[in-house]
Amino acid sequence: MVASEQSRFLSVYAEGDALHLALSGAWTLHAAIDLNRSLLEVAARGEKVVFLDAMALTALDSAGAWVLGRTLRTLSSRGAEIHLEGMRDDFRALLDKTELNDVVDPRSINSTMPVFLGPLHRAGEAVVEALSVGRELLGFLGLTIITLGQVLVGRAKVRWIALFRQIEAVGFDALPIVGLLCFLVGIVLAYMGALQLQRFGASILTVNLVGVSVLREIGVLLTAIIVAGRSGSAFTAQIGTMKVNQEVDAMETLGLSPVDVLVVPRLLALLVALPLLVFFGDMMGLVGGAVISVLYLDLSYGQFLIQLKDGVDFWDFGTGMVKAPIFAYVIAVVSCHQGLQVSGSAESVGVRTTRSVVESIFLVIVLDAIFAIFFAEIGI
Repeated sequence: MVASEQSRFLSVYAEGDALHLALSGAWTLHAAIDLNRSLLEVAARGEKVVFLDAMALTALDSAGAWVLGRTLRTLSSRGAEIHLEGMRDDFRALLDKTELNDVVDPRSINSTMPVFLGPLHRAGEAVVEALSVGRELLGFLGLTIITLGQVLVGRAKVRWIALFRQIEAVGFDALPIVGLLCFLVGIVLAYMGALQLQRFGASILTVNLVGVSVLREIGVLLTAIIVAGRSGSAFTAQIGTMKVNQEVDAMETLGLSPVDVLVVPRLLALLVALPLLVFFGDMMGLVGGAVISVLYLDLSYGQFLIQLKDGVDFWDFGTGMVKAPIFAYVIAVVSCHQGLQVSGSAESVGVRTTRSVVESIFLVIVLDAIFAIFFAEIGI
C-alpha cells in the first residue's frame, strides 16, 4: 500500500493497480476550489480500478459534484473501473445530474485536433446541424398537414377573427411595399432590356422580356422574398415572444394546441394572401415596364398591351401563380417552427427570427429553381 495524498476533504492512496479515494467533510463551493488541483492530478493517474468511499461525506453541492463527476468521467474514459461505496442517494442523484449537464467545450476538441482537420470538423458539424434542422422541419410540416386535414373534415375549428386579422396584416398592409418594389424592378428590367435589344433593332421585344420575366419569375420570387422578410419574421417574433412570456405554456396547460391557435391562422392567411400579392406584384411590374416602353421606346399603351398579348401566354402567368401557394406554405411553416423553437430569452428571439428569414428565402429560391427546371422539362 502506498499513500499518495491526504487532506481534510480527500484521502488518496494506491494499492497495486487499485486507487482508493476516501471523501470526507462538506464538498461545497469553497472545498471544490481547493480540491480542483488535487482532483486533476487524480484524474491523470493510470490505475485500472478506482474505489471511492463516500461514507464520511457530509454535504455535497453542485460545484463539488461537478469536480468529482469530472474526475470520475476522466478516469472512466481512460479505461478505469469505478466503484462507488457508501454514497447517499441524494448525493448520487446530484452526481448523475452533473453528467447529464456536462457539455464538452468545442475548443477543447479543436485544441487537440490537427490543424488541417479543423475545417473538416466544422463542415461536419454544419452538415449534422443542417440535417437535424431538416428533420425537425419535416416533422413540423407533417404536423401542419395533419392539422389542416382536421380543419377540412371539421375536427378542428378555424379561428376566423385571428385569420382575418392575419390576412389584413400579411396581405393588405403589404400592398404598398410589394407594389412599389415590383414597379421599380419592372422599370429596371425594361430599361436594361431596351438598352441591349436596341443594338439589334429589336427594342419592341422589350415588352416580351418584361412580360415573361415578371409573370414567370420576378413577380412571384420578389413577392415571396418580401413576405418572408416582412411577415415571416413577424410570425417568428410574435410566437417567440409568446414563448418567452410563457403564453404558449399557458395554452398547453389549458389544453389548447399552439399549432391550432397560433400556426393555423397564420398559415391559412399566408395561403390566401400571397397569391393575391403575387398577382398585384405582377401587375405593378408590368406597369413599370409599360412606363419605360412609353417614355423610352415611344410606344403607346395600346401597342404595349398588343405586344404583351402576343409575347406571353396563359402559362407564363400560370406558372407564377402555381408557385405562390407553395412558397406561402414553406414561409409559414419555417417561420412558425422557428418561433416555437425560441428557448426563453430575448436573444433567442432575435436569433430565431434571423434564422427563419434566411431559411425561408433559401428554400424559396431552391424551390423556384426546381420549378423552373421542371416546367422547362415538361415544355411549359
